[in-house]
Amino acid sequence: MKTFIALLRGINVSGQKLIKMELLRKVLIELDFKNIKTYIQSGNVIFQSNETEPVDLEKKISALILKHFSFEVPVVVVTLSDLEFVADNNPFATQTMPGDTQPYVTFLSEKPAAFNMEVLKSIDFGADRLIDIDRYIFLWYAHGAGTTKLTNTIIENKLKVKATSRNWKTVHKLIEMAKAST
Repeated sequence: MKTFIALLRGINVSGQKLIKMELLRKVLIELDFKNIKTYIQSGNVIFQSNETEPVDLEKKISALILKHFSFEVPVVVVTLSDLEFVADNNPFATQTMPGDTQPYVTFLSEKPAAFNMEVLKSIDFGADRLIDIDRYIFLWYAHGAGTTKLTNTIIENKLKVKATSRNWKTVHKLIEMAKAST
């Protein structure tokens, strides 16, 4: 069995799309997942599966959530090696961040068209910065994630792919948990 990490977008935010992690873990057993663990309430699931294709897992998890919770949730599935790539290649990780800000990473469901990425990069997001590498966008929000105009919705609309973001602390915790599951 291979270890995967499912990143759910937009659950348990501002009272919308509420899913208890304990219930989500129980529901995911229907997909024959093993060693299911969740991290915080924002939809981070580490699991093992005999499935080999992340795209197939994304579809199955989304369909199962729709069936049990009656709303759609975009899902991006990554592997431990994907997370390690992100950790090793974050251009903001070695920079000193002002205050208590930290880098974020947006995980894309697929590599976007180059033209679409150029459209996104041409938008003035003030002091916020983005650097794309493959299926990942590394972000630094000058005044924190709560005030940025560089949101997942903008990223998805401009790139025409699913996107979900995690802060640097969460990325490292998911790596730690995924390693413990292998």
